[in-house]
Amino acid sequence: MKAIKKIVSRTVVMPTTDIDTDQIIPARFLTTTSREGLGRFAFNDLRRDADGNDNEGFVLNRPETRGCNVLVAGNNFGCGSSREHAPWALLDYGFKAVISTEIADIFKNNSLKNGLVPVVVTADVHQNLLARPGTEVAIDIETQTLTIDDGTSIEFPMDGFARYCLLQGVDQLGFIRQQIAAIESFEEQRPWTP
Repeated sequence: MKAIKKIVSRTVVMPTTDIDTDQIIPARFLTTTSREGLGRFAFNDLRRDADGNDNEGFVLNRPETRGCNVLVAGNNFGCGSSREHAPWALLDYGFKAVISTEIADIFKNNSLKNGLVPVVVTADVHQNLLARPGTEVAIDIETQTLTIDDGTSIEFPMDGFARYCLLQGVDQLGFIRQQIAAIESFEEQRPWTP
């Protein structure tokens, strides 16, 4: 995982509430353990019709949303079953952060473990962002602040360990591996008995 300190991007707005993990990536695409290539299936059943053609009314199929790395989503984003493929698909698609008033806990934890930054904001900030698609935002992981191009700047909550891992560019296993010397020293001091 690459270290993340700051994300600056325009926003894509998807105001639908209760977008669940099966809408983020349908179950039929979960046959892989590789993260690569999953972006093409992100929101597949919303992006495409039954014949596989692009649904031109869907926000991610519009030319003005290309290159946007921040998704402003409706309330209760990422609800439903736990699947790590959901943040994998969003990351592979090109998103680096999701902003909402409510992000499901399991999805939020899976996102943080994989480098997708979940940003929970108040209802008034959320309404401001929903009303202005394409807004330029800056998300600063070190200071835990979201700054909007209209001058609004707010702090957002983030688990301290997850924040450390994002800033260092390590996942949980990488963090443990950084502690190998201390772990081995501890093990040497303890007698082993069968």
